[in-house]
Amino acid sequence: MSQAKLRIDGIAKRYGPVVALEPVSLEVRTGELMTILGPSGSGKTTLLQVICGLVEPDGGRLFIDGHDRTAMPVHQRDIGLVFQNYALFPHLTVGENIGFPLKMRGRPVAEVRERVAAALAMVQLGHLAARYPRELSGGQQQRVALARCFVYQPAIILMDEPLGALDRQLREHMQIEIKKLHRETGATIVYVTHDQEEALALSDRICLMNHARIEQVGTPQEIYAHPRTAFTASFIGTST
Repeated sequence: MSQAKLRIDGIAKRYGPVVALEPVSLEVRTGELMTILGPSGSGKTTLLQVICGLVEPDGGRLFIDGHDRTAMPVHQRDIGLVFQNYALFPHLTVGENIGFPLKMRGRPVAEVRERVAAALAMVQLGHLAARYPRELSGGQQQRVALARCFVYQPAIILMDEPLGALDRQLREHMQIEIKKLHRETGATIVYVTHDQEEALALSDRICLMNHARIEQVGTPQEIYAHPRTAFTASFIGTST
């Protein structure tokens, strides 16, 4: 079994009287694609924000590669982020957008050029390197966002509903793209979604959340065939 890349130990969060996260514990293995699945208000977004450092937990510890990162600032955590809205710089070309995180880390120009070319090839957008985001389709922009994240090989990649703005056909195509990128790179990915079918299609394992707590963790097959709670059975069952 692979060692834990990410370990969450009793992480909790409140906003006044509102419990955003009960004390939750979870391990994400090295090279795993773990989906955090749940309905709106289940706590999945808060958990993602704690992992990347945007929200400080009220209790518990967070470890990356065995090191306590609970109090570490977001920019020091070596975590890549992919959002629903792409978050591309409109004034930079596709190639410049992808190379931006490498440039910010002071990588040599030749290395930046080489790794950008490899990332463009990986998402099959080499012919669009000189274009600007406004000249691309939604699917192409999301592939640029993915390439920008994979290019600098962060310890963990967090994806927050990255396909939510795409139509169904394109979303299904991008699911295949993400699985391919994951297989080729061996990246550790935490993927947040409310979409049961997406979680079942993408995941090595699923962490199902409801009412600020974890309901069940398991492979798609385990969660689908052997739900441990009534909520798991009903929520996963709505995808069929």
